[in-house]
Amino acid sequence: MSSDKVFVSDMKNPAALLEEFFSKHEYLSPEEKQAVSQAWSLLVQKAGDKVRECGKPYYVHPLRVANILAESKLDSPTLVAAILHSITEFDVSEEELKAQFGENVCNIILTVNKILNLPINTKTMHQSDAIRNMLFAMCDDARIILITLADRLDRIRNIKNFTAADQHMIASAVIEIWAPLADRLGMQAEKNEFEDLSLKYTNPAVFQQIKAIVSQKKDERSSYLEKAVNSIYKSADKMGMKIEIQSRAKHFYSIYQKMRKRNKEAGELFDLLALRILCNTPAECYTLVGIVHGLWKPLDGRFKDYIAMPKANGYQSLHTTVMCEGKPLEIQIRTHDMHNMAEHGIASHWLYKKGSSRELIEEDRLAIYNKLQQFKDSLTEGNNFETLKNELLGDEIYVFTPKGDVKKLPMGATAIDFAYSIHSAIGEKIIAAKADGKIIPLSKALQNTQIIEVITNPQAHPTEAQLKLVKTSKAHQKIHSWLMANDPTFSERLALKAEEAAAAQGIEGTVGTAGAGGTHFSRVKKSRPKKGKQENVEQKPKRKCGVLVQGERRVLYNIAQCCHPEYPDLIAGYVTRTKGVSIHRADCLIYQRIPHKEERSVEVQWDD
Repeated sequence: MSSDKVFVSDMKNPAALLEEFFSKHEYLSPEEKQAVSQAWSLLVQKAGDKVRECGKPYYVHPLRVANILAESKLDSPTLVAAILHSITEFDVSEEELKAQFGENVCNIILTVNKILNLPINTKTMHQSDAIRNMLFAMCDDARIILITLADRLDRIRNIKNFTAADQHMIASAVIEIWAPLADRLGMQAEKNEFEDLSLKYTNPAVFQQIKAIVSQKKDERSSYLEKAVNSIYKSADKMGMKIEIQSRAKHFYSIYQKMRKRNKEAGELFDLLALRILCNTPAECYTLVGIVHGLWKPLDGRFKDYIAMPKANGYQSLHTTVMCEGKPLEIQIRTHDMHNMAEHGIASHWLYKKGSSRELIEEDRLAIYNKLQQFKDSLTEGNNFETLKNELLGDEIYVFTPKGDVKKLPMGATAIDFAYSIHSAIGEKIIAAKADGKIIPLSKALQNTQIIEVITNPQAHPTEAQLKLVKTSKAHQKIHSWLMANDPTFSERLALKAEEAAAAQGIEGTVGTAGAGGTHFSRVKKSRPKKGKQENVEQKPKRKCGVLVQGERRVLYNIAQCCHPEYPDLIAGYVTRTKGVSIHRADCLIYQRIPHKEERSVEVQWDD
């Protein structure tokens, strides 16, 4: 997927473009070529003479996307979906796509199209990470991610015709979203190209400086590297091993990161060039490390064994740095299979095996987010990627604001939770919500990737019903606090529930009537008698002053749980609907905020 190949055929000759495409990818069978041709014909027919901003025919970009994927020898359904990933712009119905290409390909096309049209807005690293997780949440098939990455890669390869501001915006999204996503899928080649092209347009001066220095260093060290390569070949030949050695310059973004980390100019860095040795078995990898360390002295602390301890994205290799002719030389050693995995990551699962069997490769293990998974299902089922997705996301969903900001919420969260995640003031005034433009009940659980719009009313306020619906701790806390401060009956209902729960557990209550000495019992839990002994429950009365309500003792009252008035506090009381007179401290804030409390207040005093 990493090489930037350009079609040499006439851009206005669709037949010639398709023929060139097939000549580049001879691994496709006649049946697969027929499926790709059918998709190409539909695209060319629907696109007609439409051109893009760059002036090229509309259909060229989808073919370039398919070409990127075909470089990794992906299957024909993936290539068909890549060619048609934006076909819905031409009023092609879902039923038509299913009829011609099958339900599976249709679903891939629709999901890719939805992802590419999301209003992505990245402001922070945390939000970028949330967007990447959200993209996983949208995908039931890994090929959706592969096509999306290929589309973004082709876009940044061809952004010369965009304005400088648009170039910077596209490049920023690439470095924040797409490069890390490729890295997490183990697609090193794509990650490197994403990063290098992003640097080219976000910091062009540094990019050109690094490019010039790397080119200069490569010329200076060509003979030096040639000697090192010949020494390794000679030693490996003596051991009877067939190896391949690649001389490579580190990619520019990696050098840029080292410049920032070490606070040095590119010219001051010595390890800009490296060697990669490819062999056939893991045992040969360790033998080659011994050969290399026998030829040159290794640097302390620079040997890393990613074969025994693979990286989270499945990467395996041996890394070492040696002093060769007085200069540090970094060397990577891996098998051909490890190299394929390192370059293409998750895409390598769909590479064809050599030979005539045309079966799909089944990688032993692929790690995503530190979790190894088995890739043994067939490509069309998509169960393998669903498992990976669930491991990655857990019980979370990702939804959008209308402006494109991503909000992470727990599974089952409602629009009320969403409103409070934006701001408490919005949560308090919510009266309705829209998901993807359609009104939804506030009680309905939100779904991944929905665009949520909150409808508010300045007269609205939180309710106890909303308290029962929310899933997030923030929304629950805010609603509970508002009700305690503004709903005088809410605390009473909480107290009543607490009393009922306490009674069910064998705890004495605190609600009583005035008079008869005002005796109240403290909360004493009834202990369960030991086996063979009689129950002996000792209640410890606590003498308190009773309360006179308008001078009368035999009136039902309850002590408010919000302020817990005790003798000799100044007290006030008001008539509740279900529990008699509620006794508060006179300075209780909840009592002070009771609407029209003058109409419901009664004279109360301690019966001392």
